[in-house]
Amino acid sequence: MAREDDLGDEQRLRRIEAVTDATLSRLDAADLFDELLDRVRDLLEVDTAAILLLDVPAQQLVATAARGLEEEVRQGFRVSVGRGFAGRIALTRQPVVIEDVTPDRVVNPVLLHTGVRSLLGVPITNRDELLGVLHVGTLTPHRFVADDIRLLELVADRIRLALPARASSLEQTAALALQRSLIPTELPRVPGLELAGRYVPGHASGVGGDWYDVFTLPTGWLGMVVGDVSGHGLQSAVVMGRVRSALRAYALVCDDPAEALTLLDRKVVHFEAGNLTTALYAMVSPDGATLHVSLAGHPRPVLAVPGQPNAVLPVHIDPPLGIGRPQPRRHTTTLDFTPGAVLVSYTDGLVERRGELYDAGVARLMAAVPLAPVETVCATVMATLDAEHPADDIALLAVRRLPDQVLSCGS
Repeated sequence: MAREDDLGDEQRLRRIEAVTDATLSRLDAADLFDELLDRVRDLLEVDTAAILLLDVPAQQLVATAARGLEEEVRQGFRVSVGRGFAGRIALTRQPVVIEDVTPDRVVNPVLLHTGVRSLLGVPITNRDELLGVLHVGTLTPHRFVADDIRLLELVADRIRLALPARASSLEQTAALALQRSLIPTELPRVPGLELAGRYVPGHASGVGGDWYDVFTLPTGWLGMVVGDVSGHGLQSAVVMGRVRSALRAYALVCDDPAEALTLLDRKVVHFEAGNLTTALYAMVSPDGATLHVSLAGHPRPVLAVPGQPNAVLPVHIDPPLGIGRPQPRRHTTTLDFTPGAVLVSYTDGLVERRGELYDAGVARLMAAVPLAPVETVCATVMATLDAEHPADDIALLAVRRLPDQVLSCGS
């Protein structure tokens, strides 16, 4: 089948309008890719259309969206830059036409199995940066002309415009999934104690490096962690996940919170270089009466005790994790945890406000902590400190030792 080199002005305009339609901008990237491929198949009267995006570290093109070649996406087809039809387009950054497809010119088995006879492909680029390849094909011999190439280049440019939003969306989805898997949805049930936590992201991505964690240990002690990895987004969430897992492991072999944080510091310095992390690690004795607390650059928790003013725990603050230079011996502080007392640990996003002294936020927190069940504590603190829409991530963990009369009634 042959086509004239020059299309009529009306047909050319219809093609341009079809791929620059403003309504396309309302679609997310996946739907946009599918819609563009459907439209280009109709406009060019072709049977197949596919988008392959560049995996930069591997220097391979990865099948991302397809019409008529869906199998190559399902199979996760990849081809190295410079190899085969798509690889040649990526290498030369120029359109490539194959009027007669043969196994020596095409390495994608799906193309051969489908019976594609003619191909046209163009690079997807952003200035000098290669982003991927867009190609179309027919199941019968076909001669592609200059106007076909220009249309496909226009579609490739439309894809280019959508890629940043796609990357952001994918990162956010991955980060949210990771964060949900790492922030406990249910805290352990521990006799004599109540536990509750909150996590509120302060960034548009909805994720960050703040976390809390609670776990029981083989000795019967309870481990509690609140931490903050610098930064926002997927990278911080990934580092947070690794730091959280490492601290859990060290907690199994260390009966001293300071020793566990010392090991964690070595891990962060060596494997997470450049990621400054603060952490609180506290242990509660099996009878609930004793607290061991160590801080690595982290805010001191607030303790509310019946019959006494609320106060900040008198705990030594050691340097954050990941500084890299030799650190002095870390400290563990041992404190009584009296019946009815409430301990509130948090990340600095809860108390920091722009244009306000840090101590003012801490004072506001101290005044806000009630002697009440921990769900009430969390709700009161979040509301009083206006923490529903924070400028920074917030992790909050409250633990209450049940009053003796409550234990008596429950026994």
